[in-house]
Amino acid sequence: MRLSELKTGERGVVVKVLGHGGFRKRIVEMGFIKGKVVEVILNAPLKDPIKYKILGYEISLRRKEAGMIEIISEQEIADQQAITTDYHGSFNIERPLREEELKSVALGKRRTINVALVGNPNCGKTSLFNIASGAHEHVGNYSGVTVDAKEGFFDFQGYRFKIVDLPGTYSLSAYTPEEIYVRKHIIEETPDVIINVVDASNLERNLYLTTQLIDMNVRMVIALNMYDELESSGNKLDYRLLSKLFGVPMVPTVCKRNLGIDHLFHLVINLYEGADFFNKKGEINKEVLKELQDWHRSNVNEAEHEEHMEEYVQADKPRQKVFRHIHINHGPEIEKGIEYIKAEISKNEEIRHLYSTRYLSIKLLENDREVTRFINSLPNAEEILTIKEKAAKKIQLAMNEDSESAIMNAKYGFISGALKETYIDNQLEKDQMTKVLDTIVTHKIWGYPIFILFMWIMFQGTFTLGAYPMAGIEWLVDQLRHLVQNTMAAGPLKDMLIDGIIGGVGGVIVFLPNILLLYFFISLMEDSGYMARAAFIMDKIMHKMGLHGKSFIPLVMGFGCNVPAILASRTIENKKSRLITMLVNPLMSCSARLPIYLLLVGAFFPNNASFILLSIYVTGIALAVIIARLFSKLLIKGEDTPFVMELPPYRMPTMKAILSHTWEKGGQYLRKMGGVIMIASIIIWFLGYYPNHNSYNSPAEQQEHSYIGQIGKAIEPALKPLGYDWKLGIGLISGVGAKELVVSTLGVLYTNDAGATKTTLAERIPINATAAYSFMLFVLIYFPCIATLAAIKQESGTWKWALFAALYTTALAWVIAFSFYQIGNIIL
Repeated sequence: MRLSELKTGERGVVVKVLGHGGFRKRIVEMGFIKGKVVEVILNAPLKDPIKYKILGYEISLRRKEAGMIEIISEQEIADQQAITTDYHGSFNIERPLREEELKSVALGKRRTINVALVGNPNCGKTSLFNIASGAHEHVGNYSGVTVDAKEGFFDFQGYRFKIVDLPGTYSLSAYTPEEIYVRKHIIEETPDVIINVVDASNLERNLYLTTQLIDMNVRMVIALNMYDELESSGNKLDYRLLSKLFGVPMVPTVCKRNLGIDHLFHLVINLYEGADFFNKKGEINKEVLKELQDWHRSNVNEAEHEEHMEEYVQADKPRQKVFRHIHINHGPEIEKGIEYIKAEISKNEEIRHLYSTRYLSIKLLENDREVTRFINSLPNAEEILTIKEKAAKKIQLAMNEDSESAIMNAKYGFISGALKETYIDNQLEKDQMTKVLDTIVTHKIWGYPIFILFMWIMFQGTFTLGAYPMAGIEWLVDQLRHLVQNTMAAGPLKDMLIDGIIGGVGGVIVFLPNILLLYFFISLMEDSGYMARAAFIMDKIMHKMGLHGKSFIPLVMGFGCNVPAILASRTIENKKSRLITMLVNPLMSCSARLPIYLLLVGAFFPNNASFILLSIYVTGIALAVIIARLFSKLLIKGEDTPFVMELPPYRMPTMKAILSHTWEKGGQYLRKMGGVIMIASIIIWFLGYYPNHNSYNSPAEQQEHSYIGQIGKAIEPALKPLGYDWKLGIGLISGVGAKELVVSTLGVLYTNDAGATKTTLAERIPINATAAYSFMLFVLIYFPCIATLAAIKQESGTWKWALFAALYTTALAWVIAFSFYQIGNIIL
């Protein structure tokens, strides 16, 4: 609970002080140290401030400030401990809790550390999260993999870590949704320690975000990730000196090999427990020092432990501590403006528990719209903004550039100066390799055929390599069907197992190898860095579509699944491009449609399977281009933004990471088999089995008069011009829930005996090759699944666009399929 919740006369013990460093330092100096007992002297409901007693002194705090101090109340401790003294076995009388007992419980509660991971895209932040928490989030070598915060927990050296993986962002401005989200989390959730993950091979760009975190005055440790790449390149970095210059502990790490991670979290504990308890002479509080030393002896193998200058457990070396709050020097004119604005903002004492006033002043000079909106809510907003305008004009006159650019240049100047003292660039061999490869794969002419070649290899591998394990799974499903057929007594239950569950789920699960292969190839392109190059070469085409170069990443992700692809569109800063990307993403053929294609391609186009499969995907891309262009011109208004996207260095993907991601997607596919697809298959079987199952002469006659037959007959007139019968229509309806259901539905409708296989299923579908291709086109385009519509609603903020996506895709599917079928029959 928070200190502000205690009532008059109640006691509690301080667990931790939240908020930015300046606020924490002031509160700690007032005596609110971890483990200290605090008593409420006066806490009237409508009065502010509140009077407390701590360390023998009476201290007043505002209610908001008290709300930033986490405590455990005496009553909570008593309830937990249930300490009673039994007199003669007949009376239980509560024994007053001693301060030592209160402190012990509070310090135990303090052993949970909230950590936030902050860093640029591609810095290895999600890899660190996966290693630390044991989670299996996908790691991609391009911007926008992490589009939402993920939480994980793990225990280390006597502490419980709650670790939050925040979206990758290049800065803390209010330019993108990621930047606003990360900044809001840091301010409102006030993590105990921030781990700023930095790509050691690209320090200058990554450290810009670090300077902004320093402005926020947060407790922070820097993970110099991919340090092996820096070392293998021949470059050298004196990271200890760089740590001192930035006032932030820095730890070399290699997340993909689990190197430096223990050291990193060891220092997080040190920082969390010790950083706020130094006086002006650099001396640490003796009680705090003893607790740190006791923890170190109990939880750290000191015989194997290296001495680190960032630790606070060395009583004789307190001045060696690295962590100190520095002010990035932006130059005399900017600093003068910051101080003037800060003085006026500081008159609002009620905001200082959450915000560093220096940070607000800097963001105001950067014309940050979110901070400006917040400043406008303050009583003296007019005075603050007047001072800001004067300061900005002086900076413009003195430096011949606007204040936002001047601050950015000053930060990069600080970074450049620090790196000149600490970083030696000896060679650029790896950069040269990247440049050579980029001259080929991003070439204005050769880049496109190379991309098409990679796509063809992906589909060829998916179809050809997947055929062998597919045949094995099909054989296993067939054996299971025979087993049930030969061992169970006749009846509805047996029919449901054979025709409903085995026929439905078994008809889809055979395509698992193809799904795994598709994700394997996508992961390979993502992790190697090629996907970002593909976005780069497609930028020109994207802009002609009325989209942004960054739109290409979500569109390609749509080949895997449209849902995460739509979520990934958050990385697109421009609202117009973001919305259009979401609306055309369903035209990217997701892996759920692949079983339908493989079923029909194998039956009707066995000699040109790869080409036919590629043509379906290319058709989806072409339609996305055309529709996006139409939407950009006619439906959604707004200005385009320039293409700004990082091209990360090429990296050799680790087989472990690729296989882990591939199997994770396979696991999701299998869970879907045992969940929605099995339930839907049973429902479809039920609708096709009843009513009056035994009253007809043949299975075909019975199905035609069943519930599902009646539904199919009702919609058949709309589908007859496309070459489909009512069973294919029912298959399409079932695909609204999940596209995999189309195959399982057709399996239930077209197979009525135990000998049915994927091959015989395809043979029983009464259509020609033209209708088969028309059906694949319809499946490619029509009604996105429910999960995709929900994702569009979530990202657009309204059901209007989700329903529009459902209507326009279905109408477009009918027109395209009708045109192809009718023209194809005339030509052929």
